[in-house]
Amino acid sequence: MIRNLRWWIGALLFASTVINYIDRQTLSVLAPALKNQYHWSNSDFATVLISFRIAYTVMQLVSGPALDRLGTRQGLSLSVAFYSTVAVCTSFARGIGTFRIFRGLLGAGESAGWPGAAKAVSEWFPDSERAWAVALFDSGSSIGGAVAPFLVLFLYRTFGSWRPAFLITASLGFVWLIVWRKSYHTPETHPRITPEELKLIQQSRPAKAEGAASPSRRVPILQLLRFRQTWGIVAGRSLLDPYWFLIADWFGIYLVSKGFRMEDSGFGYWATFLAADLGNFFGGGLSSYWIRRGWSVGKSRRTVVAIFGPSMLLLIPAAFSSRYWVLIGLFAFSTFAYACCSTIFISLPSDVFQSGAVATVSGMSGFGAGMITVVSTALIGSVADRISFQPIIIVASMAPCVAALIMITLVRPPKKPDPSGILRSF
Repeated sequence: MIRNLRWWIGALLFASTVINYIDRQTLSVLAPALKNQYHWSNSDFATVLISFRIAYTVMQLVSGPALDRLGTRQGLSLSVAFYSTVAVCTSFARGIGTFRIFRGLLGAGESAGWPGAAKAVSEWFPDSERAWAVALFDSGSSIGGAVAPFLVLFLYRTFGSWRPAFLITASLGFVWLIVWRKSYHTPETHPRITPEELKLIQQSRPAKAEGAASPSRRVPILQLLRFRQTWGIVAGRSLLDPYWFLIADWFGIYLVSKGFRMEDSGFGYWATFLAADLGNFFGGGLSSYWIRRGWSVGKSRRTVVAIFGPSMLLLIPAAFSSRYWVLIGLFAFSTFAYACCSTIFISLPSDVFQSGAVATVSGMSGFGAGMITVVSTALIGSVADRISFQPIIIVASMAPCVAALIMITLVRPPKKPDPSGILRSF
């Protein structure tokens, strides 16, 4: 028996997102070198990012329901095995065409990561701990993003080529897969869970109403679209996430456009991703603190978003500065505020819906975010080539305010209990 086994499961989910983001950020870190070697413009590089984003977006609609059908253990196993294999193959890319293909396949494989982790959290954690658990696994993206520049640039300098960087970082996924297959089961079937912990997890689940669907039953997308809470989660995250991908995908190129060297991006990535990591835990911890003080889950989540959504407007001054430390500070605070909100949005599907719908709603919100990010990525490449990054930063800073307004307005508890049992009281 293992005490507090749920937090060991949380640590595994954290490790998966660390590896996921190292694989993802390898390209962004090496972007200045690849652009120089292959003579890519910003618009050319945008097409590589868009290949990833389109596949990631489309597959969100497939991977979410597939996870609810296959289960968390099997679904994440297939996802990590596939995208790790693709990351290995990327080391053999020969030009922009093959980069587009491999990045598209990587996006398809990685699409199950966040819906799968959100589903695992809904299976293993009570309401008062769920935001902390989401903060833990979501912080893996920040840690992975912070580690990637140092690891990738070290490999690039050591081998004098970008190819070993893709090959070596990809191997981490296969190590994780072995541990996951040995460790993960649902609480009811896990051989090493204590009776006390199983009771704690089961007590936090809502009682099944008479005639309601089983909490584990997969819910069709069309049925979920009848709830305004679904639209609030999907629309809000769709406007929030492109803010993050502007920083994650373009930060190195943005610094180069300001006159800094590629090597200077290492500390910049570290600071911004570390700030995002702190934001994950601060947003999740603040929400959990209010729940322990007697606030409802919905009120605590909405309050965090209401505070930190508008805070992302503070990135706007970065559009008018060329001082390295000023830029780093503004980007770091902005990613902190973003992560506070992101943790809440990722928690919402498991807060609002029963477990059989969690991965599907998470996938739907990821699909919406991906669609907007595809469009914004194309616009970023075009505007950066023709004008500058200045208007991009200004417009991007306004979108989270709209996301916060939508979430606060639509994601509220039902006035009457949902007879179908799909919608939780939150």
